[in-house]
Amino acid sequence: MLETSIKKFSELELEELYHILQLRSAVFVVEQDCVYQDMDGKDKKAIHILGRHDGKLVAYTRIFDSGDYFNEASIGRVVVDFNYRKFGYGKVIMEASIKAINNLFNQTDIKISAQLYLKKFYNDLGFIQFGESYLEDGIPHIGMLLN
Repeated sequence: MLETSIKKFSELELEELYHILQLRSAVFVVEQDCVYQDMDGKDKKAIHILGRHDGKLVAYTRIFDSGDYFNEASIGRVVVDFNYRKFGYGKVIMEASIKAINNLFNQTDIKISAQLYLKKFYNDLGFIQFGESYLEDGIPHIGMLLN
C-alpha cells in the first residue's frame, strides 16, 4: 500500500529531500541514461507529493499552481522506483497529485509534459494530448491536458 503525504519545500526534512533527489536521479538520470539538470530551481516553488511503501520513498511528484510553471496548474517529475512499478503506484501518486491540485489550488485544468511512451498511462487518467511530440532532454515528450 502506498501512503502519500503533501509538503511545501520548507516542510521537507533534509533526509526526505535527499531521498527525493536520489529517486529522481536513479530514474531520470541513471535508468533513462539522460544527463540533465534535475535541480532546476523550481522545487522551492513546488508542492511535493511523496509516496511511501513501508516507510521507504518509492513514488513522487511535484505540483504547481497555475502561473508557477505553466499557465495552468501542473504536475511534474512523476517518478516511481523501478522495483515498485508493478503495484500501480504511478496511478496512486498521480491521483493524489490531481486531488492536491483540486484541493490546494482550486484548479481543475492541469497541464503536463509527458514522456511519449507514457501516453496511454496518462490517457487512462483523463489527460488528452495537444500538439505534436517534441524532444526534451533528448527524450520524446508530448503536451497533455486534463480538464
